Amino acid sequence: MRFRAWLIAAAFAVVAGGAAAQTASRPSAPSYPAQMVRIVVPFSAGSISDGLARVLADKLAERWQQQVIVENRPGIAGTASVAKAAPDGYTLMLTSNGHTIASVVNRNLPYDPAKDFAGVTEVASVPQALIVPPDLPAKNVTEFIALARSQPGKMNFASAGLASTSYLGAELFKQTAKIDIVHVPHKGAPEAMTMRNDSQLFYLGVNLATDLHQTGKVRAIAVSTPKRNRALPDVPTVAESGVPDYKYDAWFAVMAPAGTPKPILDKVSGDIGAVLQTPDVAERLTRQGVDIVFSPADKFDAVLKADVAHNSATLRAAGVGGQ
Repeated sequence: MRFRAWLIAAAFAVVAGGAAAQTASRPSAPSYPAQMVRIVVPFSAGSISDGLARVLADKLAERWQQQVIVENRPGIAGTASVAKAAPDGYTLMLTSNGHTIASVVNRNLPYDPAKDFAGVTEVASVPQALIVPPDLPAKNVTEFIALARSQPGKMNFASAGLASTSYLGAELFKQTAKIDIVHVPHKGAPEAMTMRNDSQLFYLGVNLATDLHQTGKVRAIAVSTPKRNRALPDVPTVAESGVPDYKYDAWFAVMAPAGTPKPILDKVSGDIGAVLQTPDVAERLTRQGVDIVFSPADKFDAVLKADVAHNSATLRAAGVGGQ
């Protein structure tokens, strides 16, 4: 009997030890992060996503006492690397709402924009400015539409590429205004438009467009949101410029690979929320015309999945994107 009791006790010890080892091997919120964290940005340096990621990285590094690096990996390859990363919280991604239409514009996408990602939190909403070359005859949206209609298929709009915020906003404008303008993707910093002569329209976040507009490098003819933006108070909205059914508000958010434990998602979300509320970050982003937005992980995850379905259906119905 004593031997049997000893055997049972030993068995329980083995099971308990195995469970403890498994628990210890999984990152938990209290111990996270215990090493360097990467924030992958699937856009080039100088983009809105890149700028927001670097603000967060600096503050999170201070808060976590761990190194937080921003890794620019433009395009599908960058997003795919996050989808395939270990769901342990050490690989995050900061991207735009263009993420939601990736599967529409590329049928061979190596990931699912909804199923392969977990929403962490929305970070910001960045109103877009419609900018044109300073020498373009059109001085406002009404004149731009008239000019485009007078030469269908002859004018171009630039973007940071398919599935980018600048592409989605301009395509929606094109459809709503019923004009025939051609997409010309650009690589590199958004200021590239000012150095080329093949594009007549570009959508750029007001935080980046304001200086270019004020220095005369480009002309901002409208903002995409329903209300005027404090960074460009004299620039009207598209809606008040003769296209009342149009509005476009680009969000930027942090995501993680699907399967990342909820305690870690909640911790990252909560810590980002705390960073966004610090006076220096709030003042800096607000001054640039960026609207700070925070949502718990569960709430944003629902927004992400709903937007993937809604935006994909909208663009397919409008004939926008890849076939």
